[in-house]
Amino acid sequence: MSARAGNKVLIMSVILVGAAVVAGLIMGKLQFIHENWGIFAVLLLSTALIVFFASFEGSKVSSRELGVIAVLAALAAVIRVPFAPIAGVQPTTFLVMVSGYVFGARSGFMVGAIAALASNFFMGQGPWTPFQMLFWGLIGASAGLLGVVRPDAGRAVMVSFGIIWGYLFGWLMNLFLVVVFIKPFTWKAVFLAYAASFPMDTFHALGNACFYLLLGPQVIKLLKRFREKMTYVEI
Repeated sequence: MSARAGNKVLIMSVILVGAAVVAGLIMGKLQFIHENWGIFAVLLLSTALIVFFASFEGSKVSSRELGVIAVLAALAAVIRVPFAPIAGVQPTTFLVMVSGYVFGARSGFMVGAIAALASNFFMGQGPWTPFQMLFWGLIGASAGLLGVVRPDAGRAVMVSFGIIWGYLFGWLMNLFLVVVFIKPFTWKAVFLAYAASFPMDTFHALGNACFYLLLGPQVIKLLKRFREKMTYVEI
């Protein structure tokens, strides 16, 4: 697939997710839906993700690209499981980040989304799964955009990127927690939710930094070499 076509798929997915959120906010004005907003949020986001995956499958994707996405997503899912006992430490984020940085925004999004879905077959599926798919996908997509803007990003840039997403991922997941589980909604409950997650978010951010400092340059070099040997078309 050409870079232009790949970007169209990614842009369409972002529009779909945005439309789902806007539609949810509009429907939230209705009393019945407002009382069950958590369920509708999960359904809307799930629908948007399904449409994105369908559009991706229907596009002209090379077998090489599919192979890369499948292998990296499987690896990102597997390495999440043994680190589960360590609160907040997510090597999946690191691998999704470097995958998107090397192979582009579209592949990065797919690696993150599939890794979340696959790993939750071991960690536990639930209404949180679509949100994890979206947010890990956004990590991969934003890393792909970073790779376009800063193709020779150094350690400081990549470590900062990992730290920012370590906190941002937790904060975004807290929105899911607040929307789905906190009833009635109060700002005190929101504050407590964010305060309770801060230590784990910090471990996530520091874990991302450590993984990159220990393995980042070597993994990126390996992935770039693989991309060149496979004559992979970066998007």
